[in-house]
Amino acid sequence: MAHSIRVLLDDIRKNRAIYLMVLPVVLYFFIFKYFPMYGAVIAFKDFSPAKGIWGSDWVGFQHFKDFFQSYYFVRVLRNTFLISFYNLIFGFPAPIILAILLNELRQKLFKSIVQTVSYLPHFISIVVISGLIIDFTNRGGIVNSIIVFFGGQDSALMNNAENFRTIFVSTSVWQELGWSSIIYLAALSGINPELYEAVRVDGAGRFRQIWSVTLPGLIPTIMILLILRIGGLMEVGFEKVVLLYNPNTYETADVISSFVYREGLAQGNDYSYTTAVGLFQSMINFILLISANSISRRFSGSRLW
Repeated sequence: MAHSIRVLLDDIRKNRAIYLMVLPVVLYFFIFKYFPMYGAVIAFKDFSPAKGIWGSDWVGFQHFKDFFQSYYFVRVLRNTFLISFYNLIFGFPAPIILAILLNELRQKLFKSIVQTVSYLPHFISIVVISGLIIDFTNRGGIVNSIIVFFGGQDSALMNNAENFRTIFVSTSVWQELGWSSIIYLAALSGINPELYEAVRVDGAGRFRQIWSVTLPGLIPTIMILLILRIGGLMEVGFEKVVLLYNPNTYETADVISSFVYREGLAQGNDYSYTTAVGLFQSMINFILLISANSISRRFSGSRLW
C-alpha cells in the first residue's frame, strides 16, 4: 500500500500538468455526482429539515412501499419506459445513418453545411425548443397548417395525450441527431483507407463497402454507446417533459423524473418519498447497465469493463 502511494505521488510530480487538467473533471464528478449520494439516505427516513438527515426518524422501506402501491406507479413506470424505448429505437440508429451518409459525401462545402445545420438544434435552449414545439403544434401553427392542407383537422396537438410521445420522441431525435453523429464520424475517420481499396479491387460498390468495411469499423463504438444508452433507459430528463406536458397529457407524458419534480418540489415538498422514487429509478438503470455490459461482452466482445 505504501509503495503504491509513493508510485502515485512520483507520477503526479512527473506529470503535474496532466493531473491539473484532469482535476476540474474529478472535482465536478465529486461535487455534483458523488457527494450528493450522501443525501440518498433520506429515502429511508421521514426527513425533516429542522432535524437534519441523521436526526430524522428512520422508516426503512416505507416510502418505497408507498410508491409501489400508489396509483401513479404503473403510469410513470410505463411512460418512462415507453418514451425511453422509442428514443432508443428511433434515436439511436439515426446519428449512425447520418454519420455514414456524411462520410460518403465528397463535396466538402455541402458536407460542412449539412453538419452545421444538423448540429444547431443541440445548442438551442430547451426552453426555446419547447416554446417552438408548443407554438408549431397549437391551432393555426405550422404543423396544423400542413395537416389541414392534406385534409386533416386543426387541433391543439399538445393537448391530446395520444400525440405526446410521438411529438416528444421525434423532436428529441431532431435535437440530438447531428450532435450525436460526431462520435461516429470520429470513429469513421479511424478506419484504414486500405480496407476500402481492397474491397473496391474485389468489385464492391458503395453499399457493399459500407456493409463490409464501414459498419464493422463502427461496431465497437456502437456497442459501447448502446450499453451506455441502455444503462440510462429509465432516465428521461424532466425539463422538456415539464415544459411540454399539461394535466390533459399526464396519462402518457408523466415520467418518473417529472413525478419526482412535481411531488418533491412543485407541490408536496415530500423529499423522502421522492428521493425513494429517484433511488428506485437509479437502481433499475444500474441493473440495466450491468446486464447490457454482460450481454455485449458475451456476444460481441465490446464492453465498458
